[in-house]
Formats: sequence, structure tokens, C-alpha cells
Amino acid sequence: MAYDRTLLAPEALQSFLAQHPEWKHEGGMIRRTYEAPSFLAGIAFVEKVAQAAEKADHHPDIDIRWRKVTLALVTHDAGGLTFRDTALAAEADRLFAEVVRAK
Repeated sequence: MAYDRTLLAPEALQSFLAQHPEWKHEGGMIRRTYEAPSFLAGIAFVEKVAQAAEKADHHPDIDIRWRKVTLALVTHDAGGLTFRDTALAAEADRLFAEVVRAK
């Protein structure tokens, strides 16, 4: 499936980071660690992210450590960050708020 591989302009990345201060630009990726209220809430969050990622055909690196879930995003086939990364990151933020409200 062909996707727009246009890299984010530095201004677009800075705008995203200003609107989502929990996300950090590290090592060419955007990364955020979420702390869930319980292990099972963290797993529920990962499940929702997995569903969203599959739908978008854009899969983050996911690290689970008890109640902490870290997501790292980069568009590998573009060689950097694209709108797909910031879109999935924003969706992950929305999903995390949904999971926390449900617990």
C-alpha cells in the first residue's frame, strides 16, 4: 500500500510537541510513557492502540513495564517522522484518556 512519505517539517513537529507536551522527540522518533492506574488498564490501553495501529497500518514500538506503557513512533519507510506518527500519537492520547476514564 502506497503512503505519503513526506517528512514532517520542523515547524509541524514543534507544533505537535507544543500541543502534546508529554511526547518527546528522541533519537529521530517521538516517544511517550503513559502510567496506567493498574496493570490491566495498561494492557487495555495497549489493546486499543494495537487496534488503532492496525487500522492505520502504522505500528508503534510498544514497551510494557507493569503500569507503564511506552510508545515510540517513526515512519521507517520514510526515514523519519511523518503525519502518520503524529496522528497515531494524538489518537493514543485520546485512547489513554478513554481507558483511564473507564477504570
